[in-house]
Amino acid sequence: MEPWRLRWAVPIAVLLMVQLCSESEAIEVKILKSGLESHVVGSEAKVMRQRVDHYNAQDHRTFGQRWYEHTDYFKAPDGPVFLRICGEAACSGISNDYLMVLAQEFGAAVVTLEHRYYGESLPFDDLSTENLRFLSSKQALFDLAAFRNYYQELLNQRHNRTGDDNPWIVSGISYSGALSAWFQIKFSHLSRGAISSSGVVLAVLNYTDFDRQVAESAGPVCASALRQVTAEVEEAVKKNATAIKELFSAGQLKNDGDFFYFLADAAAIAFQYGNPDRLCKPLEEVYTNNGDVVAAYAEIVKSFYIDYFGTSVDTYDQESLKNTTPGPHSGDRMWWYQVCSEVAYFQAAYEGSIRSSEVSVKYHLDLCANVFGAGMYPEVEITNLFYGGTAIYGSKIVFMNGSQDPWRWASKQTSSPGEPSFLIKCQNCGHGTDMRGCPQSPLQAKGDASKCDNPLEVLKARELISTFIGEWLAEPVKCLEQL
Repeated sequence: MEPWRLRWAVPIAVLLMVQLCSESEAIEVKILKSGLESHVVGSEAKVMRQRVDHYNAQDHRTFGQRWYEHTDYFKAPDGPVFLRICGEAACSGISNDYLMVLAQEFGAAVVTLEHRYYGESLPFDDLSTENLRFLSSKQALFDLAAFRNYYQELLNQRHNRTGDDNPWIVSGISYSGALSAWFQIKFSHLSRGAISSSGVVLAVLNYTDFDRQVAESAGPVCASALRQVTAEVEEAVKKNATAIKELFSAGQLKNDGDFFYFLADAAAIAFQYGNPDRLCKPLEEVYTNNGDVVAAYAEIVKSFYIDYFGTSVDTYDQESLKNTTPGPHSGDRMWWYQVCSEVAYFQAAYEGSIRSSEVSVKYHLDLCANVFGAGMYPEVEITNLFYGGTAIYGSKIVFMNGSQDPWRWASKQTSSPGEPSFLIKCQNCGHGTDMRGCPQSPLQAKGDASKCDNPLEVLKARELISTFIGEWLAEPVKCLEQL
């Protein structure tokens, strides 16, 4: 997702579906530079002690959980606090995306908490399946609630206050976007509202809509070229699997399903993160001239997905996922555990898919059993029953999605009372466009939207986000002693 990795255009109306009730995002943070602006702020890590199991009062074990803060814009002592939820990757600081622009606008402090089991926030030194049983979105939500109150008390101590409560807003992208929406419905007394950017709130076992969106975003010519690549590679694997895998610099992937999953992701990532031309322009040129599409796609995969995007082929190797020792790539094992136990999001092929039929629901379930042990199965129905899926119902949650993002079908597509949903329409609007800009990876400093092919669409959506935050913050302040 992350489970897993200004020219003004003629405006297209933002799809705005708003219904207000009377109560009115697997991408690792990289420290890059864009001009003089860092892509990460507040990079000094601090640690709080967090309970290992929030559901067992008799379990007193704790672990160190990293967190970060950025207070340059904070209008102390009464300004708002923006909790930017960190998702399925190590946190090296706070992303300098559009949320920082909003923080400056509203005089907010920005804080983020590293997700349990990722980065250095490890409850255990051994990442065996038994020790992963405390890794879930439910435990993570309690972490966020505990951290929210911990930081609020810290603010009060800094400013010599007792029982005061700053207004809080939660936000996140992708899985953390789902966490922000879930936090708002489960802990609504702790926050004024939530921004769910590309929030994947629907757990899906057989997620064929992912590839349907990739094909639609690619257009008929590029999609046909990708299907031809898949068909030819399938035949090549039958004849000489080693040779064809080496062509894509993926010789270590002994499992054919892992290899085909890698090839499918390499295409999807271009649309997910707003780089469609990096894939389709060169591939279409070769395809329309009856050239060697497999060789052309292999070069795109190596130059774009591996070299430019920084993908490690090892993350697709089931044998690598079995490694229980914490390390730079242990986050891949952690996310697969969440996928295999809770949310699935299995990107499976369908008839006519651009993805090989080798990547089926069975492939995913076999992977889960192979990596984590027999009996591992995602509790999709329970997850959706607990949170509501796309029927999620609460108040003061805004959902934002990019029109080209294959993950948007696991997000909320229509509005409910209190949960307005917006679709940002443009050719390179993908995962987290509202916060990240275009392309979405690498991050554009402060969410720069000037590279979006229709920046006005993004700016309109951001105006709506700002309006809602302003309304939420205008509500009366609660005191901690009332909670």
